[in-house]
Amino acid sequence: MTMMDTERCELALEGNDSAYGQETVQGDVEGVLLGVVLGSPEIMTTYIGAFEQAAPHIRLALPQDVADPEAITFALAWDPDAEDFRPYPNLRLVSSIAAGVNGILASASLPGDVPLMRIAGESQAQMMAGFVTWHVLWHHRRFGDYVAHQRQAHWERLPKRDASDVRVGLLGAGKMGGAVARALKALDYEVAIYSRSGRNLPEGVTGFSGDGGLDRLAARSEILINLLPLTPETRDILNAELFARLPHGAALIHVGRGEHLIEADLLAALESGQLSAASLDVFAVEPLPMDHVFWHHEKIVVTPHDACDSTPSQVAQEVAEAMARLDSGRLPTSVVNRHAGY
Repeated sequence: MTMMDTERCELALEGNDSAYGQETVQGDVEGVLLGVVLGSPEIMTTYIGAFEQAAPHIRLALPQDVADPEAITFALAWDPDAEDFRPYPNLRLVSSIAAGVNGILASASLPGDVPLMRIAGESQAQMMAGFVTWHVLWHHRRFGDYVAHQRQAHWERLPKRDASDVRVGLLGAGKMGGAVARALKALDYEVAIYSRSGRNLPEGVTGFSGDGGLDRLAARSEILINLLPLTPETRDILNAELFARLPHGAALIHVGRGEHLIEADLLAALESGQLSAASLDVFAVEPLPMDHVFWHHEKIVVTPHDACDSTPSQVAQEVAEAMARLDSGRLPTSVVNRHAGY
């Protein structure tokens, strides 16, 4: 952005008296993309300053600070309300702040002809791979038992199994699934993936797809990892029927979406011993209610939907790259297939 563009931008921003102290965004600013953040202000306000630093040619504001809705050509969103997109008729791009887009797709006012992108950078995938690998090791090496032994001042070395003897199954083969699979293969785990296509799998990973593919993956998965996006087909996929197909004493690592899991079915599988343990990072209701049984269940590890995240500056960089692609007549690399839901 040139010095002249900067001066024009400053002239197009007036006031500093909104509830969140953000400047009012006006229209007709040459060389500057004007955007709006949609969702909880407590979450979304952070991105306004991040874009100013990492992508200064994209100026964002809260809806109450937008003076000319027709000048808004970009929306950054997370769980927007049903009518949040309605005031902005000239959107060129909508972006999530993370990999998930189900909350955005649920908004009735989301324009059907505007590209929707999700954040899918390498750093986010590597963060997920590290998080999941930690939990695989936790279950494989029975670290939960060692924590319990420490509380009892009990000294006991537990039997060990080679990683190559532990069969891990992944639900989902996107960028996240690929990164997780490669990390686990590097530690010599026996990894298989179930995906819709069964293609583009990391080297050395067994693929399952199509009719019966999920059953075959489940039957060999001593540790099952859910990385699926939320779609009508995947909702409630972590259920009693699937748990019954796993080897007795299997463990679950759930980092997909809360609506994938039927909680009562998980509790029953843990009670019966069909599942030995579970790591849960996502929940149907978030934050997880203080009186929820998961908090104090001895076989469950709870984390607060924190498996991976992109920093606001990384989001700004990916959005800037996406807008550059649009300007050159190309779609963003992480554009969402709305029919598939991801």
